[in-house]
Amino acid sequence: PHPISFAEEHKCLNSELWHACAGPLVSLPAVGSRVVYFPQGHSEQVAASTNKEIESQIPNYPNLPPQLICQLHNVTMHADAETDEVYAQMTLQPLNPQELKDPYLPAELGTANKQPTNYFCKTLTASDTSTHGGFSVPRRAAEKVFPPLDFTMQPPAQELFAKDLHGNEWKFRHIFRGQPKRHLLTTGWSVFVSAKRLVAGDSVLFIWNDNNQLLLGIRRATRPQTVMPSSVLSSDSMHIGLLAAAAHAASTNSRFTIFYNPRASPCEFVIPLAKYVKAVYHTRISVGMRFRMLFETEESSVRRYMGTITGISDLDAVRWPNSHWRSVKVGWDESTAGERQPRVSLWEIEPLTTFPMYPTPFPLRLKRPWPTGLRGKDDDLTSSLMWLRDSANPGFQSLNFGGAGMNPWMQPRLDASLLGLQPDIY
Repeated sequence: PHPISFAEEHKCLNSELWHACAGPLVSLPAVGSRVVYFPQGHSEQVAASTNKEIESQIPNYPNLPPQLICQLHNVTMHADAETDEVYAQMTLQPLNPQELKDPYLPAELGTANKQPTNYFCKTLTASDTSTHGGFSVPRRAAEKVFPPLDFTMQPPAQELFAKDLHGNEWKFRHIFRGQPKRHLLTTGWSVFVSAKRLVAGDSVLFIWNDNNQLLLGIRRATRPQTVMPSSVLSSDSMHIGLLAAAAHAASTNSRFTIFYNPRASPCEFVIPLAKYVKAVYHTRISVGMRFRMLFETEESSVRRYMGTITGISDLDAVRWPNSHWRSVKVGWDESTAGERQPRVSLWEIEPLTTFPMYPTPFPLRLKRPWPTGLRGKDDDLTSSLMWLRDSANPGFQSLNFGGAGMNPWMQPRLDASLLGLQPDIY
């Protein structure tokens, strides 16, 4: 289900368990920091959640830029009461030109992942979800996460109490038996499977936290959604609603609320401004360049995949021209390339430079709405800074700055104050 249909919860969720359920690559931006919001990516979440592509009749909003620079006022973690699906609610406020001139730009690239260190995640098998069996726990996982068994008992066994995201406590019998011997959760497990409606392919994770508590979370396998609940708005209505809300906020600099579902969204569509600036203005890429990118694998681990940049262009030049969202076309090295997205965003990848790279005036050769009076061939840095400010504030008229004809790499401090950047960052 799409987050619009989620019931509101007012209690504070365990951040460690929320992040574990969200995935090892998910990191929420810090409250109070500046972020970049991508309505294009938000639309992708709706499409992924409803299994329905964006329709062409959804209106365009000329005053809504593809990148919107905002202040993040609030972040609340939630979990759906029915499915345990985790999502976050964020309150954003677009920044006006005066606020962008503020000399302070947070240096953080997002809050540190609150991923647990002592936990395990297992994808359920058919026997794990059968009503007659129990849950087979990998030996190393049981020894790492569960309290130690008393092996003077025959068979060694104990009662485990684990809390889920909603604070509900589940009781399991943990026993070490069989031939060969293995760790099993028996009594109480089938009750949990039935209550959560788990099927083979879903994942269960256990955490032993610093407070000596056992926490329990689940992740649903992706299931095709054929029928939308009547209480949920149509896909088109959700697209129009989120775009209209963001467009109104952009034109009035007012606050608006968005929902982020990390398991449904292919990518994060709210990222720290510092991370965006570093990727877009401090990373030079070109076609043919090698790169690597992190992906989540089964059992909640992380793996790097290698690829080659094959192109740089707008993903949707009609609806979202001049957007950095998924503007990099890529080819993957391995046979699993079919499971990987053919397009990524610049801040998701780590370019590998194995040869000297000559500086180009601007890292991404996308057509940009250059401000009037700043169309000289050597003024790309100034223009790009102006463009970033104007993208966040489409109604703001650009100024003609002196010195615009100078080579930006020879004069790196040129007008960095437009973004509130420290001059020496360039």
